[in-house]
Amino acid sequence: MKKISFVLITLIFVLSACGTNASPDVSYPNPSEETSSDSDSNSNTQADYLPKPDDAFLTRGEAYIDSRDLLTMESYPLQFMLSLKGNTPSPCHQLRVLVNAPDFENKILVEVYSVSDPNKVCAQVLSPFEVNVPLGSFAPGYYILLINGEQAAEFKA
Repeated sequence: MKKISFVLITLIFVLSACGTNASPDVSYPNPSEETSSDSDSNSNTQADYLPKPDDAFLTRGEAYIDSRDLLTMESYPLQFMLSLKGNTPSPCHQLRVLVNAPDFENKILVEVYSVSDPNKVCAQVLSPFEVNVPLGSFAPGYYILLINGEQAAEFKA
C-alpha cells in the first residue's frame, strides 16, 4: 500500500510540474491578432515608416543602414523596391523613410531617419529594422538613387 501511495504521489508531483504556469502578469500574443509596437519588426507595413504629422513634435535622429538593395520587380512597366536593413539608436526611435519624386536630373532622394519623443526614457541599445520600400515605376530613362545624400544605385527604367 505504501508503494502505491508513493508512486501515486510521485506521479501527481511530476504531472503538476509539467503543467502551465497561469500567472496573471504574463500575457502571450495571439498570432492571429495584429499587434503594434514602438520598435520596427519584419512585419512592417508602409504606413509604419512613412512620415506622420505628429513627427513635428518628435526629435529627428539617425537611422544606421547596414545594407541596401534596389530590387526590380518583374512587371510592365518595371516596378522598383528598395530593401533596407539597419538599426535605430534605441527601441524608442521609430523608423521613417521618405521617398521624393525624381528631380529634373532624374535623381531620386530617399531620406532614412528616426524620430523619438525627447521626454521618453529608453534603453540605449540598437534596435534592428528591415523594410521593403516600394518606389513605384518611372518614365523611361536613366535614374540615380540617393539615400541620405549618398549615391546608392543607378538604374534604367
